[in-house]
Amino acid sequence: MSVWDDLVGQDQVVEQLVAAARSARAVLAGGDTAAGGMTHAWLFTGPPGSGRATAARAFAAALQCTSPDLELGGVPGCGFCDGCHTALIGSHADVESVRTDVLSIGVKETRDLVRNASMSPAGGRWQIIVVEDSDRLTEGAANVLLKAIEEPAPRTVWLLCAPSVEDALPTIRSRCRLLVLRTPPVAAVADVLVRRDGVDPAMASFAARAAQGHIGRAHRLALDESARARRAEVLKLPLRVGDLGACLAGAQQLIDAAAEDAKQVAEEVDAKETEDMRAALGAAAGINGRLPRGTAGAMKELEDRQKRRATRTQRDTLDRALIDLASFYRDVLAVQFGAVGELSNEELRGAIEGIAQESAPEGTLRRIEAVLTCRTALERNVAPLLAVEAMTVALRAG
Repeated sequence: MSVWDDLVGQDQVVEQLVAAARSARAVLAGGDTAAGGMTHAWLFTGPPGSGRATAARAFAAALQCTSPDLELGGVPGCGFCDGCHTALIGSHADVESVRTDVLSIGVKETRDLVRNASMSPAGGRWQIIVVEDSDRLTEGAANVLLKAIEEPAPRTVWLLCAPSVEDALPTIRSRCRLLVLRTPPVAAVADVLVRRDGVDPAMASFAARAAQGHIGRAHRLALDESARARRAEVLKLPLRVGDLGACLAGAQQLIDAAAEDAKQVAEEVDAKETEDMRAALGAAAGINGRLPRGTAGAMKELEDRQKRRATRTQRDTLDRALIDLASFYRDVLAVQFGAVGELSNEELRGAIEGIAQESAPEGTLRRIEAVLTCRTALERNVAPLLAVEAMTVALRAG
C-alpha cells in the first residue's frame, strides 16, 4: 500500500508528483529544486470526481514521508511511516487541509491560512497548506492568497484544487505548477470499489458506470440504497414532461428531493456539532442546559454556518441530479447516432430507445443545453425553483 493507491487512472500525474517529491527530498539535503520540478505552489485541476483533493493529500504525504527505504531509492509516499500516516488522516502538525462546506471561503479564513503558512515547519520538512475548494475563494480572499504565493515563506508549499484553470485568478495560476487530472475510466473505478471497499463486482460496475467515473459518487451509489433510489427517481423525469403541469410538478419534486437530502445531512451532522459546541462553551447539565452568559454569539455563528451548509448541500444535490439528467439525454443522443457499446444508464435502455425514436438529434441537443443552462443559472444564484422550472419546460419543448 502507498499514498498513491487511491489515485485512479492518473498514472501520468502520479509520475510527476513522485518526481517532484524526490526533488523535494533533495532540496532538504541542500540540492536544487529544478531537476524534479519541485515548486512552492501547485494547482490541481480536473472534473468533479477525478480525485483532485486525493492527489493533493497524497502529494502532501509524500513530501512528509520519512520511510528509510527512500535512502535505497524507494518511492516517496510509502503509506506506512508516521509522516505519511498522519498527513493522510489529518493530524500532521505541518499539513493543514482546508475544505469548505458552505458557499465560499472568505478573507478572514484566508488570512488565517496565510499566517499559518508563514510559520516554520515543526518537523523540519515542509509547511503544507491544501486548499481543496480554491474555486470558492471570494475575490478578496483570492487576492490575499496571491500575496502569499508571490512572496512564499521558506519551506512552505501551497496545494490548490479547482475544477479548471479558469476557476483560479490568472495571477494565481501563473505562479503555480499546473496538474490536470482526467475522468477515471469506468473499469478502474469499479476495480477500486471492489478492491478497497469490498463491493460486489456487479454493483461496482453499475455504480461506476452510473457515476460516469466520479469516484465519490460511485462510492455513494454502491453503498447507499437511498442514493440509488433518489437517482432512479430523477431519471424518471424525462418520461413525465408531457404537459406544462407535469413539468412544473417535476421541477418541484427535484427541489423537494434536494431539500430532503440537505435535511438528512443536517440531521447527521448538526446535532453533534451543536452538542459539542454547547459542551465546549460549558452548558449547564441541569436546568434546561443553560449556556453561560456571553456565549449566545458563538451559538448563533454555528447556526448560521449550518444554514449555509444546508444551502450548499441542496445545490450540490441539485447539481448531481442535473448531471444524471444530462447523462440520460446523452445516452439518447448516442442511440440516435447508432453508437455501439454500453450506455451510462444501461438499465434504462428501453426508455432511452423509446425517446430516441420519438425525437430528433437536434431536439436532444436542445434538451442537453437546457440542463446545462440550468446548472449555470444555479451557479449564478438564480432561485432554484425558477431555474429548474425553466429547464423542465424546455425539456418538454425540446
